[in-house]
Amino acid sequence: MTTWTALTTLEGEAPGLRLADALEGLDPTPTGVGVFEVEDGSGLWEVGGYFTEKPDEIALALLAAAHGAADFAVSKLDDRDWVAQVRRELSPVEAGRFVVHGSHDRGAAGVNRIALEIDAAMAFGTGHHDTTLGCLLSLDELVRTGLRAENVADIGAGTGVLAMGAAKVFPAAVIASDIDPVATDTARANMRWNGLGDRVACVTAPGFRHPRLRARAPYDLVFANILAGPLRKLAPQMAAHTARGSVIVLSGILNRQATGVERTYEGWGFTRLSRRSIGEWTTLTLRRA
Repeated sequence: MTTWTALTTLEGEAPGLRLADALEGLDPTPTGVGVFEVEDGSGLWEVGGYFTEKPDEIALALLAAAHGAADFAVSKLDDRDWVAQVRRELSPVEAGRFVVHGSHDRGAAGVNRIALEIDAAMAFGTGHHDTTLGCLLSLDELVRTGLRAENVADIGAGTGVLAMGAAKVFPAAVIASDIDPVATDTARANMRWNGLGDRVACVTAPGFRHPRLRARAPYDLVFANILAGPLRKLAPQMAAHTARGSVIVLSGILNRQATGVERTYEGWGFTRLSRRSIGEWTTLTLRRA
């Protein structure tokens, strides 16, 4: 299937969200719209849409002008079956008690492991990236050392694999959020596919900025596998939405950035339980004092 993308940038999150709302009203309608902060200190936000047919470039130009955004860059992705190709190349990933696999490897987990089925999709988190692996290994260690979580949040969930893992090992209320609605839809589909549709709520939001996320706080276990910069900015929200004694698992952190992220969270009352490095990436497990 041919896919078209339309991307632009503008200053400020609120203007970006307004433009994203307007983008959803186009004809042809985008299949997904995302709003992301550009991580270069410029204050710019990227707004993008995915389309299954060529978008109306005149309408896009008018939208950009009306919202003070740069001209949309429209691109056509080739017709290669990327999902089929990735499926062929992805093998099951073992992370302690967890085995992450695609539908083409169903049964790979065996009888004594916890299977998490994730197919290649337009969202981050198939288990093959070192950050996702680090988070799953940290979750496995937490369970092994006696953690019993009752209220779990996965911030920046991507495919929702971490929320799924938590729901498989704890009889907990679990909520997964992502800033990208495509990721939210992917996570929701994965929950249904793994029999967790009634256990894990999926919402679209940056950080904890969703009524359902705020209403469920305080959390006793939170995952945030994003990037070092957003993690540092998230620290005040993390402290505000966790209970004393809560555990948080942070990743998306380059090894050279880990000490800075840890110090930021120390300033908000968190202390280190473990620090795990895999390749170029570090996963921090912290407890709120």
